[in-house]
Amino acid sequence: MRCASRIFSAATAAIVATLAFALVTSIAQTAWAQASRTIRVVVTVPAGGAIDALVRILADEIARTSGQTIVIDSRPGAGGAIAAEAVARAAPDGNTLLVNSTGLLINAILRKVSSDPLTSFEPVCKLVASPLVIVVNGASPYRTLADLVAGARARPGELSFASVGPYTSPHIAIERFKRQAGIDMIYVPYQGGAPAINALLGQHVTAALQNYQEVKGQVDAGSLRPLAVTSARRVESLPELPTIAESGYPGFEVDGWFGLVAPAKTPPGTLAQLVNSFGRAVEAPEVKAKLALQALYADAHCGSDFAAYMRRQYDEYARMMRELNIKGE
Repeated sequence: MRCASRIFSAATAAIVATLAFALVTSIAQTAWAQASRTIRVVVTVPAGGAIDALVRILADEIARTSGQTIVIDSRPGAGGAIAAEAVARAAPDGNTLLVNSTGLLINAILRKVSSDPLTSFEPVCKLVASPLVIVVNGASPYRTLADLVAGARARPGELSFASVGPYTSPHIAIERFKRQAGIDMIYVPYQGGAPAINALLGQHVTAALQNYQEVKGQVDAGSLRPLAVTSARRVESLPELPTIAESGYPGFEVDGWFGLVAPAKTPPGTLAQLVNSFGRAVEAPEVKAKLALQALYADAHCGSDFAAYMRRQYDEYARMMRELNIKGE
């Protein structure tokens, strides 16, 4: 009996040791897999610009702190629908993400899309605010927003307002401002931010509404003059620049922002890891400083908070577009 007991004890010990080894090995393999993981971030625009800068800055921080690799996959076209569709169809394993913004919400409001921005994805984090500013040429006689409005009222239908568009958040902000200010200005859409800025620099248009990130260099150099920012808060690096609401148009607020979403049905545990990686990265002091140099301002809201924010933005843009009678082609 004693012999059988010793044999049983030895067998038990061997099983425990085997299980322990398997557990340690599994943990090590999981840690290695997470450390060496590659995450593909799909963007809706060509390389360069605000989104590219945002993802690269975050990629450097995440690689430094966790060893994970972030690669950018640019899929422009169809108002962001091509990029959105690619991510919506991707495996829900956390390895493919989409940079989203108001553009994808607006596109879904205007036209039938195969991937709904509110149901085809799981929210990860809103990452940054990207303020929109009204700018004029540095040689323009209009030094304030009130000057521009007075000029438009004195010459109805003669002054022009440019932006990337049509059917973009800057376009909608322009139409909303024109209505609230009671002015008649010609809206001039461009294929991208750079052509609109070049038109303004060449004095082919009177004013433009652009992401501050796209005009910061010209504003710093004095070749463009900012008149107001569309968001509820002032731009951190331009504390003297008033908001449109502060300039006599209470309640005016149009936000620019960028966030991350994953394919629908991505497991909660995987989403939690992504929130941890990207949420911590964007809040790191050195990352905040690098983003601010690009006129992007850390504004991390993750998970259900981000989902609620997107729903509010969707409803607000749908309301504005109904009121402004903006319809897709």
